[in-house]
Amino acid sequence: MSAPVAPEADWDKAPGLLDGAKELTLGPAECDLAYWITSVAQGTLRERGVSGHHDNAVVPDFLKEPGPLREALILEFGFRALSEEFATRILGRYVTIAPGIPEMEFYATQLLDEARHARVFRNHLVELGHPAATLLDDIDDMAADYRRRVLEPVLEFTEDIVVAKSDFPGGVAVFAIVIEGVLAPAAELSERKWTPLSPATGEISRGTAIDEIRHLTVASTILRDHVAAHPEYRPRLLEILQAGARLWDEVPDREFVLPREELFQKGMQQHADLIGDYEVWPGVRMLDTTPEQRYDMAERWTDEMAEARMAYMGLPVEALAAPGKQA
Repeated sequence: MSAPVAPEADWDKAPGLLDGAKELTLGPAECDLAYWITSVAQGTLRERGVSGHHDNAVVPDFLKEPGPLREALILEFGFRALSEEFATRILGRYVTIAPGIPEMEFYATQLLDEARHARVFRNHLVELGHPAATLLDDIDDMAADYRRRVLEPVLEFTEDIVVAKSDFPGGVAVFAIVIEGVLAPAAELSERKWTPLSPATGEISRGTAIDEIRHLTVASTILRDHVAAHPEYRPRLLEILQAGARLWDEVPDREFVLPREELFQKGMQQHADLIGDYEVWPGVRMLDTTPEQRYDMAERWTDEMAEARMAYMGLPVEALAAPGKQA
């Protein structure tokens, strides 16, 4: 008899990323290796382990033909694949410096999650018709500027904390509250955008979002408990969060997101019949939104998530404020 799947990892029962990240409480002792094997590998990923989507969730033919929607998706998933690859590589250090077995097991599973995300994002481009033989080189070429101007500064900042200083709770804060805390709302938007257009793409985004709920909530519990046990660490934690907010104020993420949102805008107008009255968020038809509105909404979701998680940890949300870009 198989073990039951935890509700937050169940494909049909799991909440959306925003609600889950704001409302759920999970810790490393709950989300251990056994949890990952039963609830994630045999739950979330059941019949979706290879491609990230069910075989019945197909890629529509129009996404396999040249056009703005296909170009937007290649840019989005190409950049996300590279981001997840960077995440996978740095998480090996988290496993090394984890202070206990629960934390070690959890970050070992998160390393697998991020490696899987990178793989399904990359391989989805092959499903769109991109040549598999040149895929890795093509992603590197396509995202070279993004790697240099966005990912490498973030990686350098993280490595200083987890490699140079071996600061585990500081690394947890950087990865979850700063990096994933900023990127997760964009993942939520991705799921909402692609669901009415491509069942396969929507399912890939849904599966990765279910994982992100676990990553964000467990990290918040680790930090809450660490500050409660070591109140002297609180100033250091706030310092790291403030520095991370300043970093995100400096990297030109908007410069890379808006061009693909503009491509998406052209493409969704071409396929307006498929979208119809679909609401990308309550009360707002996706067809009525602009690239800037979608980007701004993702930033608003970032604020909402930050407020909820910081309150859970007993920390002031103002620590994530940075001029010119909200944390």
